[in-house]
Amino acid sequence: MSNRRFEGMVAVITGVNDRGIGAAIADQLAQEGAQLALLWHEEPTRFLKRLEKRDIDVLSMQCDVTSQSQVDSAKEAVRERFGATDVLINNAGIDHSGEFASTSDEDWLSLIDVNLTGAMRMIRSFLPSLTAERGVVVNIASVLGIAGCAGFPAYSASKAGLIGLTQSIAAEMAPKGIRAVCVAPALVKTPMLKKYLSTFDEDVLAELQRSHPLGIGSPQDVAAAVAFLASPEARWITGVTLPLGWNAAFPLPGQMIGQQPQNSLKFPSLDAAESSTPRRAAG
Repeated sequence: MSNRRFEGMVAVITGVNDRGIGAAIADQLAQEGAQLALLWHEEPTRFLKRLEKRDIDVLSMQCDVTSQSQVDSAKEAVRERFGATDVLINNAGIDHSGEFASTSDEDWLSLIDVNLTGAMRMIRSFLPSLTAERGVVVNIASVLGIAGCAGFPAYSASKAGLIGLTQSIAAEMAPKGIRAVCVAPALVKTPMLKKYLSTFDEDVLAELQRSHPLGIGSPQDVAAAVAFLASPEARWITGVTLPLGWNAAFPLPGQMIGQQPQNSLKFPSLDAAESSTPRRAAG
């Protein structure tokens, strides 16, 4: 296998922060030769400095995926800098937990707007720029979008919608040779997850272990899967969602968290955001 699978290719990644999954994906693709367009809500200063030291060709700009005008501006900036786009990775996301009956319209609509409609805006805007025969859209979903989970109704719905969107556009884009795929991570080690793990009792930790027999994942685990699916090596794979760290035979990660009575409990996002509260501008 070549270690320069993305040589001469342009990758656009939303929701990039200093230590999250987006940065891990960007780092992986850069190591394999990709030129990067990084879109963010809060500038990942430390990560950008690391890329600068490695002389990586990077376009970095703020982009709120809930704003069509900002998405279109990002598309134009990428076109002017690099021309066509080969890989579009929709990683921007926010989370929220709480019982369905107490989920407000604001929280529900905020999650849908970022996690699902935000990805739609990015795909719709960048689709004319995606290269025929090798262009690919990679959506970062969640295992909770595959099976759902008590305590995460809005988050699960948004990620299930993202999986359905991926399947539909894969069929529409196939005649042009453009692919669409999803990854659906279980729990991933982030600074926020580490903070919450320290508050869990032994019973909760045991449940987490049962739902993650290979252990909780790292951002690099997700990045490795994304890199394969986005690479030319996966040219015959489209419309699929790859679960990471979990399958249907295991109990759902987070189920015991979602059923706790603290309706306002915020739990770390399974994909990108490090904030403990829902944000409209997350990528």
